Amino acid sequence: MVKNLLLIALMLGMVSRGVSAEPTDEALSLQEAFVRVSKDAGPAVVSISTEHVEHYQTRYYPFSQFQDQFFDEFFSDFFVTGPDREFKKIGLGSGVIVNKEGYVLTNEHVIHGADKITVTLPDGREFEGQLTGSDIYSDLAVVKIGSEDDLPFAKLGDSDEVEIGHWAIAIGNPFAFAVRNPEPTVTVGVVSALRRSLPRTDKRAREYSDLIQTDASINPGNSGGPLVNIRGEVIGINVAIFTMSGGSEGIGFAIPVNTAKKVMDDLMQGRKVLYGWVGVIIQDVDEDLAGYFGLLEKNGVLISRILENSPAEKAGLRPGDIIVSFDKNKIRDTQDLISRVLKKDIGGKALLEIVRKRKVYSVDVEIGERPEDRGLAVSKKAQIDQGPAAQPPKNWNGIEVSEITQDIAARFKLSPGSGVIVAGVEQGSVAEDAGIRVGDIIHEINRQPIKNITEYNDAIKGLSGDVLVGTYRGYVLIKEK
Repeated sequence: MVKNLLLIALMLGMVSRGVSAEPTDEALSLQEAFVRVSKDAGPAVVSISTEHVEHYQTRYYPFSQFQDQFFDEFFSDFFVTGPDREFKKIGLGSGVIVNKEGYVLTNEHVIHGADKITVTLPDGREFEGQLTGSDIYSDLAVVKIGSEDDLPFAKLGDSDEVEIGHWAIAIGNPFAFAVRNPEPTVTVGVVSALRRSLPRTDKRAREYSDLIQTDASINPGNSGGPLVNIRGEVIGINVAIFTMSGGSEGIGFAIPVNTAKKVMDDLMQGRKVLYGWVGVIIQDVDEDLAGYFGLLEKNGVLISRILENSPAEKAGLRPGDIIVSFDKNKIRDTQDLISRVLKKDIGGKALLEIVRKRKVYSVDVEIGERPEDRGLAVSKKAQIDQGPAAQPPKNWNGIEVSEITQDIAARFKLSPGSGVIVAGVEQGSVAEDAGIRVGDIIHEINRQPIKNITEYNDAIKGLSGDVLVGTYRGYVLIKEK
């Protein structure tokens, strides 16, 4: 019994000594760095609230006891229009003051459609914000506030210097806490990944690409707030989270500040934000495609389509070309090329290095302005052979195809002569394994253009080995089993 008591006493002593252990100098230094960042950048982080008034009219039916569609249709004239009503929508987000003149950088979606913008500083000062400009594509906006007193502002860093593993500190006003307390919250994490892309989530032109990913908690209401580094410099503008619960789950995204700087400067000067464009539909090069095209590594991007009257078409680029460098910078993937083209000045020349039929060529392309309508169904109209309709084979590598009729062309916004449409894919076939889908438009087989069933039949005759199939979604390599 005594031995047991002594053992327990020793264990308690060990635990108490462990609890009272002093933190290391490194831990204290890091803690002080976080405190310093909060004090330096925090005062410039603002809460943004918006109001948008929607008007609607009420209608009621005096014979409401007859709940029948017949009465609704044939006695609609009896509906009485009620008074005009208003519905006020409130939005909340964050922003960051970027200079002493009072310009606030935030997300476009934070202020979209706002009739009134209110900006609240951490010290409690409140201002009516004036929208200077916004850009849907980049999801960035600039709001101006005026004050006779000095305004705090954050220092903008260089997002090109950001590396995976760097400290990332998110500052903002999540869940509308600023309504009760304007002091922003600070969460700490690291840069988890770079050059991330998110798919479109709405019907507008907004696209998210080249993003910084972080595990610093970014919650609803943080949108528009800054992501800063350990020196307190803004490296990104918090924009989105990936969540299944509605809250932070360790995957947040920020727009790189270097992207934001260019857009911000244009908006502050009252200029339209322009983006470079060359007019190609591209895809990443995987190991199978790299092997087919004879590449030593899977860097570069494969051109699957050229848009009509685009800079790429005028420069002589072709489907099947592989872009391996842009202005002497090696291209890693599609996101790398898109980012470089978007940042290029309109009207400037870009030197592309391409691989075509296993030979390397240099091509000069003049950068055009990215059009508002970037629909993919813009290929040239082709003439249809009006002779007897050719019969497609029942099945080739698990693929069944049909001619693109006028009805199909209208439904999918295509022109007859654009190729053939995949009507069926056999389960477990090599085509299914390769990723061919029902509804795909096949316009090329082994680099041979396909306009109709006749050309499709001619192209597949006697084929063996791996086959490269060009579709409107991109190239697919069907591997021989």
